Amino acid sequence: MINFEENIEQLYSMMNKCTICPRKCGVSRNLGQKGFCKTSDKIFIASSNIHIGEEPPISAKKGSGAIFFSNCTLRCVFCQNYPISQLGNGREVSLDELVKMMLKLQSRSAHNINFVTPTHYSAQIAKSVYLARKKDLQIPILYNCSGYENVETLKLLEGIIDIYLPDMKYSDNEIAFKYSGIKNYVEANQAALKEMKRQVGDLIVDSNGVAKKGIIIRHLVLPKNIENTKKVLEFIAKEFSAKTFVSLMAQYHPAYKSNNFKELSHSLAKEKYEEVVNYLELLNLKNGWVQNV
Repeated sequence: MINFEENIEQLYSMMNKCTICPRKCGVSRNLGQKGFCKTSDKIFIASSNIHIGEEPPISAKKGSGAIFFSNCTLRCVFCQNYPISQLGNGREVSLDELVKMMLKLQSRSAHNINFVTPTHYSAQIAKSVYLARKKDLQIPILYNCSGYENVETLKLLEGIIDIYLPDMKYSDNEIAFKYSGIKNYVEANQAALKEMKRQVGDLIVDSNGVAKKGIIIRHLVLPKNIENTKKVLEFIAKEFSAKTFVSLMAQYHPAYKSNNFKELSHSLAKEKYEEVVNYLELLNLKNGWVQNV
């Protein structure tokens, strides 16, 4: 049986010399120091609202209860949410306010609580969900992340998170460092997704097609990086199963600092996206979603 109170305590203790994410930068966040994520122990949130732009089982008919956290553990040059993730837009909220946000979203008929860019707030999220459930929060908790996660942290979130929605951005650490400023993304990401799958398994939906539990893997196809995408898909096919739900995204457009990179300074070509869709099918990854371009 999971001891949630003990796990929450351990998560907070990890911020004493922070090891919450794989960077393990070691700052004393509980004493007010800010890590690479530009965050101490305080919670900063940019928005909380019903969101209809997620995958069909996530948004469904009534929408996902999206809570966007400020700052990030990565430095993606193409980030489309950079005012929040990189510039830190948002306001400070207390744990009690976060609990009230979740309950309000539930009262508005959200299908789930969708924590966006949650990694560096793992301890606060675990505690707020624990408190919210005591106040009759019943809808699933969704962890919508970059996929750059510490397995030790994830293990302490077991039973708190119902649905994992991680990115699998890269299959090559040189590309990861070039575009996101991280040297060990691939190893950390692959280990993290295996732990997520262990906890929640393949996607389960109810009779209305609404997600209740499981993992959905997202991948954004980057221009001039088709081989990176193919190797990501190969890993999923080999290490997971044909039942795995994959969201293959085509909505890349130049944002933030992407114009500093010639290959990222234009949108994704239709024929290149079609090429990776064909590869997805070749690998027999039939569950999930592709997009029109």
